[in-house]
Amino acid sequence: MTNTHVVTAPRRSGVKRGLPALGLFFLSPMVAEFLLGNIPISGLFALFALAPLYGGGAVLIREVARRRGWGYPSILILALAYGVIEEGITTQSLFNPNYAHLRLLDPGHISFLGIGAPWTVMVLGLHTLWSITVPIVVMESLSSRPREPWLGKLGLSVYGVLFILGVVATTLFGYAQDSFRASPGQNVGVAVAVVVLIALAVWAGRRTPRRTTGNVPSPWIVGIVGLVLSSGWMLVNDEIKNGWLCAAVSIAVDVLAIVLFVTWSRRTTWTRMHTLAAAGGAMLTYAWHAFPESPTFGASRTVDLIGNGVFALLAVVLLISATIRCDKFVRS
Repeated sequence: MTNTHVVTAPRRSGVKRGLPALGLFFLSPMVAEFLLGNIPISGLFALFALAPLYGGGAVLIREVARRRGWGYPSILILALAYGVIEEGITTQSLFNPNYAHLRLLDPGHISFLGIGAPWTVMVLGLHTLWSITVPIVVMESLSSRPREPWLGKLGLSVYGVLFILGVVATTLFGYAQDSFRASPGQNVGVAVAVVVLIALAVWAGRRTPRRTTGNVPSPWIVGIVGLVLSSGWMLVNDEIKNGWLCAAVSIAVDVLAIVLFVTWSRRTTWTRMHTLAAAGGAMLTYAWHAFPESPTFGASRTVDLIGNGVFALLAVVLLISATIRCDKFVRS
């Protein structure tokens, strides 16, 4: 017996029902690039160019998972597949030795795969947690229908088309900027990895989770743990030049976080507030980490700091609103 079941969207106003999906569509790139500090506030117009790729992917992952009755394990795995698509196909940063002229693949280089271990671990981790999963958790916490589909067939098709357009546009833009092309073997490897991850997501979604007894820490403690672990992970990856040591420590933090949160989330005392707290801790890591970072696209230090402050404040306001909304749902 499995926990997979198809959920259909309720009969409500299409526009009202789709508002959370629209919010996720823009929240995903906002977290992924602006809250991180990659793009300054002066480049806010880029949000509309990034939304089809990031937001389209996040909405599709969320809708597929909720329509099938899958939980966050499947969403995390599909988020990893998204990261492989973006970095393996659209930007090719997994394989380009001179991507953005940064020589990211030199530390911990794996010659037969043409990748750099620490960069691969880092960039796929960023997409899995922050680009996709965190925005989904936050937006679901703001919704009165967190486990139901937000879109009908037409809406899902629209976001699907937007995602495809985002992938194609980003890929063509990258080709125009850089003459590097991944090898046929690398492209096949990306395709195989995506197929395997999708299969794993399906398998995880069909499993019936084993609920256990026992207490879990308060949401505040869970949030602090999420903040500390994700902050430590980011600080380790700031030292990407250390190669294999950086990759090993990053994976160790990943394993620790997975074991800890899976153990807690299986207990009957785990609630939506705990899930939001864990995601909120990770979101705040991006908020503070943006300040010492320099944006990828040029901006004065003053503009950069102002933007970081604005985005961090918006993140805090969003988390407070999600907490209030989620708390009312848990208490009802």
